[in-house]
Amino acid sequence: MNRDKRITIYRRLRARNPSPSTELDWVDPFELLVAVVLSAQATDVSVNKATAELYPVANTPEKVLALGVSRLKRYIRTIGLFNSKAENIIKTCKILIDEHGGQVPSTREALEKLPGVGRKTANVILNTAFGEPTIAVDTHIFRVANRTRLATGKNPLEVETRLTRFTPPEFRKDAHHWLILHGRYVCKARKPDCPTCIIADLCEFREKTPEP
Repeated sequence: MNRDKRITIYRRLRARNPSPSTELDWVDPFELLVAVVLSAQATDVSVNKATAELYPVANTPEKVLALGVSRLKRYIRTIGLFNSKAENIIKTCKILIDEHGGQVPSTREALEKLPGVGRKTANVILNTAFGEPTIAVDTHIFRVANRTRLATGKNPLEVETRLTRFTPPEFRKDAHHWLILHGRYVCKARKPDCPTCIIADLCEFREKTPEP
């Protein structure tokens, strides 16, 4: 895919959604961190339901740590992998208190040292909480980037590297949100909704879904 086509794709996505953001509910970096950790292999809707019960009770590292693993599990038990997620969140809270003054760090190196935080989660935090122009590649973005040929790659890191390289600076901060929302609601896994897609004429996916 050439540069002009990529620019046109991003311009259309921006025109449709000028100020994109995550669909997770959060008010500060710590709430976002917990929500993103919980969202692995879970829907944003399920995470928001759980955090709507959790955050009024505990929404700081100190308060969550005071809950302990067993009480935290009661709030997140409807979310997949809640046992390991609860343990990781408690460990993360202790690290935040002991090493970062109870604050979420704003560097990739520090974020990736937190239990349950990998490169994708770190990218989400850096982008959404701290305004860094990072691109977090989840299953939706991996699919959209490869299908459209916006940035092809065999694994998430390859796609992230190429998206970062090929996405003009003016679009880089919001690219993650545009692409994930496009993948979630339009370029869906089982059957992409090509007839309603605003970039269908630019997309290089050969097996487009025909008009009904």
